[in-house]
Amino acid sequence: MDKKWWKESVVYQIYPRSFKDSNGDGIGDLQGIISKLDYLNQLGVDVVWLCPVYESPNDDNGYDISNYQSIMDDFGTLSDWEELLAGLHSRGMKLIMDLVVNHSSDEHAWFVESRKSQDNPYRDYYIWRPGQDGQKPNDWGSFFSGSAWEFDEKSEEYYLHLFSRKQPDLNWDNPKLRQEVYDMMTWWLDKGIDGFRMDVINLISKVPELPSVAPENNGEQPTYHFGGDYFVNGPRVHEYMQEMNREVLSKYDIMTVGEAVNVTPEEASLYVSEDRNELNMVFHFELMDVDSGPGGKWNVQPWKLADIKSIISKWQIALDGKGWNSLYMNNHDQPRMLSRFGDDKLYPKESAKMLATLLHTLQGTPYIYQGEEIGMTNVQFDSINDYKDIEILNMYKEYLAAGHSEEAIMNSIYIKGRDNGRTPMQWNAEPQAGFTTGSPWLAVNPNYKEINVEQALADPDSIFYYYKRLIELRKQHEIIVYGNYTILAEENEQVYAYLRTLGEEQLLVVLNFFGEPATFELPSTVKFQAKALLIANYEVNPEEELNTIQLRPYEARVYKLK
Repeated sequence: MDKKWWKESVVYQIYPRSFKDSNGDGIGDLQGIISKLDYLNQLGVDVVWLCPVYESPNDDNGYDISNYQSIMDDFGTLSDWEELLAGLHSRGMKLIMDLVVNHSSDEHAWFVESRKSQDNPYRDYYIWRPGQDGQKPNDWGSFFSGSAWEFDEKSEEYYLHLFSRKQPDLNWDNPKLRQEVYDMMTWWLDKGIDGFRMDVINLISKVPELPSVAPENNGEQPTYHFGGDYFVNGPRVHEYMQEMNREVLSKYDIMTVGEAVNVTPEEASLYVSEDRNELNMVFHFELMDVDSGPGGKWNVQPWKLADIKSIISKWQIALDGKGWNSLYMNNHDQPRMLSRFGDDKLYPKESAKMLATLLHTLQGTPYIYQGEEIGMTNVQFDSINDYKDIEILNMYKEYLAAGHSEEAIMNSIYIKGRDNGRTPMQWNAEPQAGFTTGSPWLAVNPNYKEINVEQALADPDSIFYYYKRLIELRKQHEIIVYGNYTILAEENEQVYAYLRTLGEEQLLVVLNFFGEPATFELPSTVKFQAKALLIANYEVNPEEELNTIQLRPYEARVYKLK
């Protein structure tokens, strides 16, 4: 297997609006991030992924970009950004930027031109269609509720927006548009960035005919359908990714990760196999959908450990030796992993460390989302008025209109809403958690007095120092990065255990996923002469035999076997 720096790295994701505010306006900014670079360095991360900081009207918190080559005023200036890049590089860390090119903002100069008339030179930068018999061009629904089509009075056609109506989809079938995107990417790479995280990149190619999902009820608005068969992993997506790699990515020593909606391991390998010259890795959503019922994300069902094991094992095995996995359990679009997969009330420290052990001992590149390393949790605001996320607000309106009870809707938001991961970073026990001296754009989680960075740094047994140790182990033991994966005791309903193997060495990982004690029996097929305990989240007698391990609630242990 080829050794690469990005395989050996640990990435820290920053959501700039919520990280650290330097000027008291309640919005995190670039100078705020700069002031915390020593903190990131102390944690030991190698790469920072910065969510969008580009000029944007902020309809979807910066994922609606109006100018790809300038910085949003809220965050600072291009020279602040240059200072951030230099500060990271001087500390031996790298920077990857968010690339959002499935859609732009409707305030981008291209779209402003595009909607002026049907024969405008920029018209074909976007996807415009006439209506069908007084109805929308097709029955596709937006990811953010409602139709994926918006009528434009001025030019008398509809434009496609798979997300917000202020996020018109770009037309990748237009070679001029693709060249503009490649030029913009080159501009950032020449400024010295170390790669890109690519937003919903597997949606950029649409089936040209844009057919309806259920043609027979095409007139029955408002029945909108997920048209994934027509725009997920579309007909020309690999052609475009290979062109992007040839024209831009291959010319730099960088890291690329694509957000890929609805991909299987087989489809993912087309994006990430080393002989295909597309991307280094993708973010898939299969694990993130483990608690989604038949009604989708908001139809919350309890997750099962058997499903978690099966999903992770499938991806570990499918990509081994071919491509590379990304490892994450939360981000800016997901609830907090401690609240979702651990126990944030009775065993916050133990379960946070157990989940971290999982993410940092699988094959792939681990991604830490800001605040995860101190055990930040989901939030329960009293009123819908305290929420800011467009997806939450649209769902609330739609579900209320469809007759769901407010209590049920709010409960889904408490469990799955994106604002769970967006509450401001908790730096200390001072007002507003030390995030801002002003009024924060989104309320701070009330538990900041107990859960904050200052407290974590003062406690030698904190979640923070456990993460730091996991990151150090990754640097010291090649097997953690490159070893292959074998699941053990697959039928055990409480314990997730696996072996990593590299040459003569083996790594044994044993995780109790629940708040009750559990027993793990080591299969007799696992043979070793000597063992060393690398890390555990409880006190463990290093001499203890491994044949039968009695695990405490949420206990995690990692042994190196020889």
